[in-house]
Amino acid sequence: MADLHIRGRVLVGPEDVRDELWVVDGRITYDRPATARDLRTTDGWVLPGLVDAHCHVGLGVDGPVDAAVSEKQALTDRDAGTLLLRDAGSPSDTRWVDDREDLPRIIRAGRHIARTRRYIRNFAWEVEPEDLVAYVTQEARRGDGWVKLVGDWIDREAGDLTACWPRGAVEAAIAAAHSEGARVTAHCFAEDSLPDLVEAGIDCVEHATGLTEDTIPLFAAHGVAIVPTLVNIATFPALAAPGEAKYPRWAAHMLRLHARRYDTVRSAYDAGIAIYAGTDAGGSLAHGLIADEVAELILAGIPALDALSASTWGAREWLGREGLTEGAPADLVVYGEDPRADVRVLAAPKRVVLRGQVVG
Repeated sequence: MADLHIRGRVLVGPEDVRDELWVVDGRITYDRPATARDLRTTDGWVLPGLVDAHCHVGLGVDGPVDAAVSEKQALTDRDAGTLLLRDAGSPSDTRWVDDREDLPRIIRAGRHIARTRRYIRNFAWEVEPEDLVAYVTQEARRGDGWVKLVGDWIDREAGDLTACWPRGAVEAAIAAAHSEGARVTAHCFAEDSLPDLVEAGIDCVEHATGLTEDTIPLFAAHGVAIVPTLVNIATFPALAAPGEAKYPRWAAHMLRLHARRYDTVRSAYDAGIAIYAGTDAGGSLAHGLIADEVAELILAGIPALDALSASTWGAREWLGREGLTEGAPADLVVYGEDPRADVRVLAAPKRVVLRGQVVG
């Protein structure tokens, strides 16, 4: 492993900028080493490895995929500078990724847990409320500190999105996860699934398109974070179109949620709700889109520095992972220009360093 010297501007934090760092034995130091092995030097603007707080390695359109496809997904994220992934539900066992020095680090939520026939086929454990606690406990023990529920989905009898779980079931399930040391998040598009989940103690909500002037203060008061996945919400019109004839209420609802998506995210930000960047890669959405998601957060009205933090400093702190601190593992990305001035720079990494090795 060669050592590395990076000169330029090291963005340790939003207000902490240094002139250089070294990578020695795979770790970051700000002290010039007395000796170095095959020292390589590069210049640029340095960020901690980007974070995709909602992705799915090991998941394809029809459910689980094999190791070769999973590897390609992870490499695509890595080459985009995304070196920390919160895998928000996958039916595939991707533990083998942890043994690969050249693949991003993954924080897993186990497999999605959904109500019977209320989610995408082959994606989730599909259970009834009386079995929810058992499956939540199982996935809490299999994951890396997170559990993923499906909070709402189309109810074909109602012809629209409805909540999947009764209040008592989610209260017991979230308490069970917390007793195992795991946090809980939930897929939620609609409005009516949110109050029970928040009041039951949920830690995060994915998508959160159903936030309203009534539930935004509730989220803020309970400290519930959101991961809006705006690059995924952009697909709502295409999702709604095929169902318009059979489920017109659902299709119209999806279009309303899409139309107000930016206002929803901006209102959440203004209320002080923590927002993190995630793409929902996997399934039908491509990997490697974190730069697009950060740009979408800015379109929603989030200031550029806060949108950048949602995929770097703030996201890493939320997930309990180190950034560009002394002695931390050297997972970092180098850019040719200042990403604080123009986040579009994120789409073109100059160097990608993972576990101290230049991989891109």
